[in-house]
Amino acid sequence: MNTADTLVLNRHFYAVHVTDWRRALALVYCDHARVVDEEYRTYSFADWRELSAGIREHPAGFVRTPTLRIAIPEVIALRYYDRLPPQTVKFTRRNIYEHYGYRCAYCGSKFGTSDLNLEHVVPRSRGGRTDWTNVVTACVRCNVRKGDRLPEEAGMQLLLQATKPRWRGAATLIVRPGVKIRTSWQRFVDNAYWNAELDRA
Repeated sequence: MNTADTLVLNRHFYAVHVTDWRRALALVYCDHARVVDEEYRTYSFADWRELSAGIREHPAGFVRTPTLRIAIPEVIALRYYDRLPPQTVKFTRRNIYEHYGYRCAYCGSKFGTSDLNLEHVVPRSRGGRTDWTNVVTACVRCNVRKGDRLPEEAGMQLLLQATKPRWRGAATLIVRPGVKIRTSWQRFVDNAYWNAELDRA
C-alpha cells in the first residue's frame, strides 16, 4: 500500500497543508485542484494521467488500476482556496530562545541554551505574568544582577523588548507527525518556517 503524502498549496502557491495521496488525487479528479510540477506548470486530472503514461520512475510512486497508471502528485494547488489559516506561536522555551536569537535582553550577547535563563521583566513576586509580554531571555550573570527588581531599579537597560512573535513565510503549513518533507516541496515552503526563525510582532 502506498503511503506517499502530497503538499497542498492555495491558489497563490502558498503551502497550507499536507494530505495523503488518496485525498490529493480525489481533489484533482474532482477539479478542485491541479497537479503542480517543479516549473510551476499545472495539470488537470486528464493532463496528469496522460503525462503519467510517459513517466518511468516517480519519487512518490504510482497508482495502478486495470485501466490506468497515474503518478502520485507530490504537489497540488487548490483552484479556489486563497486563505492562510491563522497560526499562533506556542509559548515554549525553545520558541522564546529562538525569538530573541539566543541573546541576553540586557547585555545583548549571544549564548548557548545552558547559559540563558527565562527572565520576567516584571518579577512574578510583583505580579509579573509568564507570557510573551513579560518574558525575555537573559544570561545567568544579568539575571542574577537584576534579581527580583524592575530593570530600572537594577540600573539595567532592556535592549530586547518583550513581544509576541509571529511566524514568517509558510506559517500555516500543517504537517502530521512522521511526515517527511520532500525535496520537491522546498521551493514552495519558506525555509524560515522549518528553521523556526521567529519575527517580533
